[in-house]
Amino acid sequence: MKIAVIPGDGTGPEVTDEALKVLAAVAEKNSFEFTTTHFDFGGERYLKTGEILPDGAVADLQEHDAIFLGAIGHPDVAPGILEKGLLLNLRFAMDQYINLRPVTLYPGVETPLAGKSPEDIDFVVVRENTEDMYCGIGGFLKKGTPDEVASQTAIYTRKGCERVIRWAFEYTRKRNNPKGKRLTLVAKTNVLTYGHDLVWRTFEEVGAEYPDVELDYNHVDACCMWMVKNPEFYDVIVTTNMFGDIITDLGAMIQGGMGVAAGGNINPDEGGTSMYEPMGGSAPKYTGQNVINPIAAIAAMSMLLEHSGQPEAADQVTAAIKQVTGTKMESQAAGRMGYGTTEIGDLVCEHL
Repeated sequence: MKIAVIPGDGTGPEVTDEALKVLAAVAEKNSFEFTTTHFDFGGERYLKTGEILPDGAVADLQEHDAIFLGAIGHPDVAPGILEKGLLLNLRFAMDQYINLRPVTLYPGVETPLAGKSPEDIDFVVVRENTEDMYCGIGGFLKKGTPDEVASQTAIYTRKGCERVIRWAFEYTRKRNNPKGKRLTLVAKTNVLTYGHDLVWRTFEEVGAEYPDVELDYNHVDACCMWMVKNPEFYDVIVTTNMFGDIITDLGAMIQGGMGVAAGGNINPDEGGTSMYEPMGGSAPKYTGQNVINPIAAIAAMSMLLEHSGQPEAADQVTAAIKQVTGTKMESQAAGRMGYGTTEIGDLVCEHL
């Protein structure tokens, strides 16, 4: 397995080190080999060179089976520059049209939802990752004047809708929830009557090919309510890019915070290169203190393994994470875990 590693900014390199430590342990346990190539893309390189991704960077990354990203975000770089120039650029250039965000409450992790347990919070959000508002179509008229007009256009294509919806149906079937296979479409068909009408019709048409999967629908505002009130209802959610961006942050909070949330930007096509990352950001104020939580990064590595041909190793890493959160860690908050960053990585390896 060839893995490209982008440690990134702030605490990104620290959590990346722990994820790679766990990868080495589980590779030895399961007798598979891997190689890593590190890339220095991020805020420091941008400040030194003025470039975010040099010429040939995408081609170099695509020579790998998967990409592991630590974090992007630098206090001396204006918000949006790195996110658009690196994250969004790679998603579009590599056609990573699936954004996969498990919402899993690990044992021992506190949720703000009173009375809810790990049995209640265990679902997955499949977010379309290359269309919608993120296409960047729009502009200004008379900018900076009292008559200013701004426009932003969302783009939906039949191909884009169908491929993410079909993947979500296949994933729901594969997940095989013992409580019942259910795929919930989250959209806003009563207001976005063009783009989301296309999404809805595609969902129904593709769903007819999956009689073993229950079809469900939520308006996005209702979904935000039900994720808080009855998260146990959900199995798999499929949604559009913008709404997925919003509800996955809500999902991260109900699973215990950004410190445990992981995600994947996936191109599932043959030869496609996917990218996996923790959701917590670069957290620059904690850089170099050995206090940041690496659980999300280790969970992202588990996702990389699951979707790169090592599902048994992925299950082992997830089981080890649950042991550590459930029996060792005092909190998921930085500096209050009861252990340092490197010690958490060591504990996961011990449980492996």
